[in-house]
Amino acid sequence: MTDLSTVLRAGVVSEAEQEVTIERSATHIGSGSMPVYATPAMVAFVETTCLAMVEPLLSPGETTVGVFVEVHHLAPTPLGEKVRIRAEVLGVERNTIEFRAEVWDQHELVGEARHRRAAIDVERFLKRVRAKTAGSS
Repeated sequence: MTDLSTVLRAGVVSEAEQEVTIERSATHIGSGSMPVYATPAMVAFVETTCLAMVEPLLSPGETTVGVFVEVHHLAPTPLGEKVRIRAEVLGVERNTIEFRAEVWDQHELVGEARHRRAAIDVERFLKRVRAKTAGSS
C-alpha cells in the first residue's frame, strides 16, 4: 500500500469547473424543490476533484474512497451558470488525506467543505463487498 505521506504534501491544490445542469439540480436529484445547484452535486464535485488529485499518485490496484464529508452550502446557483472548485490538501497521514475545498459561482462563495479520503487495495475491498453479497442470498 502506498504511504501517501511520501508522495503528497499539505498545500497541494487542484481546481476544476463544471456547469450547473438540470442533472445537477436539486429538483432532478431529489434533494429539494428548487431548480438550483444541488448540495449532493456539490458533494460529488468535491469528491471527484479530490479523487482526481490523488489517483495518479497511487500504485496499480489501489484507489481512494471517501470516508468523511462536511459541507456548508452557502448560496444558490442557478441552472446554466458555472461553479469552480479549489481543493487543497490540509494533511496526509499514511493512507489518509484531509482536504479543504471552496466552491464559487460567478458571483460569490457558494460552498465550503472538508473531505477525507483513504487509500485502499481494490481487490481486498471488492473481496469484502463480495462477502456481503454472498451473505445476503
